Amino acid sequence: MRTFLPILLSLLLSGCLSSPSPRETSTSQLANPASQHCLAVGGKIDSVKTAAGEEGYCTLPSGERIDEWALYRRNTP
Repeated sequence: MRTFLPILLSLLLSGCLSSPSPRETSTSQLANPASQHCLAVGGKIDSVKTAAGEEGYCTLPSGERIDEWALYRRNTP
């Protein structure tokens, strides 16, 4: 019994001291679907800071500049 308890405690503590897996430490973020759509159609993303926050625009290869979400809504059903 005297040897069993220290071994059990060391096993329990070693489980608590392991380093977190890469999945737990990653800072992955979900991509903005409107921004992804802009890039997919060959556009270039332009972010503009306003008093209300940040607005994203997409400049298309044709030269048209449109709000990212307006483009997304226009092209996706």
